[in-house]
Amino acid sequence: MNNIDNSATQLEVLSMKAYELGLTYAPRLALAILTLLIGLWIIKGITKVLEASMKRSKVDPTLIPFMGSLLSWILKVLLFISVASMIGIATTSFIAVLGAAGLAVGLALQGSLANFAGGVLIMIFKPYKVGDLVESQGHLGVVKEVQIFNTILLSPQSKRIIIPNGAMSNGSVTNYTVEGKIRVDLSVGVSYSADIDQTKAILMDVLVANDKVMQDPAPFVGVLEMADSSVNFAVRPHCLPEHYWDVYFSVNEAMKKTLDKHAIAIPFPQRDVHLIQA
Repeated sequence: MNNIDNSATQLEVLSMKAYELGLTYAPRLALAILTLLIGLWIIKGITKVLEASMKRSKVDPTLIPFMGSLLSWILKVLLFISVASMIGIATTSFIAVLGAAGLAVGLALQGSLANFAGGVLIMIFKPYKVGDLVESQGHLGVVKEVQIFNTILLSPQSKRIIIPNGAMSNGSVTNYTVEGKIRVDLSVGVSYSADIDQTKAILMDVLVANDKVMQDPAPFVGVLEMADSSVNFAVRPHCLPEHYWDVYFSVNEAMKKTLDKHAIAIPFPQRDVHLIQA
């Protein structure tokens, strides 16, 4: 009977302690969860307000998503620390543990930190901005967004390309937009019997007639090479970067139609075979 009474007494004591702990920490836990949810909602709103304010201030579009993401992460870290202190976790100890964990995670995630540093360098030196046509890491596309860790490109095939900022800041980047013009490299072959001066004049007329071809710098037409079956001409018009493919296809089509109109043949590869009987 004594053992049963002792067990019952211990159970009552544990129940009382659990009840007291519940009364002590349940309100804190509920308040911490509520604070976390409200805090995340407020951070989302602050980020949107910041981005909208930067857009109204005509800030560089490249900087807007980067600053929004950076502010969001900083505020979230501060919120989590505050919530931890509300539960009863010592903030000093928590920050020390967080620092040690941050060091360990930093060593494990050196690539991500390099991407973050690359994003900062891109913001400072601005090798490209949102809307620029660039080529890097074997990819060609228009810059849609520069985030904390990645740069987002949209390819001509409407593919979304994600490239780490570390690679973008340390590798070569070809920016086709920054100069405000791009050269379209075309070539066309004509028969050896065609008059060179006449052909050059016809091809130049095609370039002058195209309203998307820049006249400054002036387009160029010249003999490129004496090939096996044709005389190849280099056709070099300049245009705005966004008109590149329009000029590429329209000039090719116009050259074929105009050469046909003037009876200038575009020969296909051919070979004469001579049979010698023994």
